[in-house]
Amino acid sequence: MRREIIYALAVEAGDWPDQSILEALAEKCFDSVMTKVIDGFKPGCVSILFTDDNHMQALNRQWRGRDKPTNVLSFPADFPPLPEAGAVQQPLGDIVLAYETCMAEAKGRQIPFENHLAHLILHGVMHLFGYDHQNEAEAIIMEDIERRCLAAMAIPDPY
Repeated sequence: MRREIIYALAVEAGDWPDQSILEALAEKCFDSVMTKVIDGFKPGCVSILFTDDNHMQALNRQWRGRDKPTNVLSFPADFPPLPEAGAVQQPLGDIVLAYETCMAEAKGRQIPFENHLAHLILHGVMHLFGYDHQNEAEAIIMEDIERRCLAAMAIPDPY
């Protein structure tokens, strides 16, 4: 089976760059993940929703009990594995990003918006693959993979 991630991308709200720019960035992120992540890699399909802080705040409140916007949320798919035969791709989950929060963070850190966005897309993908950062040991592993993926894209270490 070819190691690939198929994705669907939608811009719902926010002053995001043109969808073709977002698609090119997502493609670079997924290419990097496919070459740098070994443990936990699963081919399949991912949806990415680009939205605004208002919608993100509602999602964060509903799913995490936090009544404030956040930069990225990941929702891993909770489906039984599909058989390998056939053209159907295993759903991996959804990633949602909030424009205002992402932009404010990039400006606050004085880094290019596209670099920060690539990091957040990768961060979301890592969560879909089961990586987390709830404790220091988990964070070290997840951040190392993110660093390697970003370096492959010529993006400086965000940490």
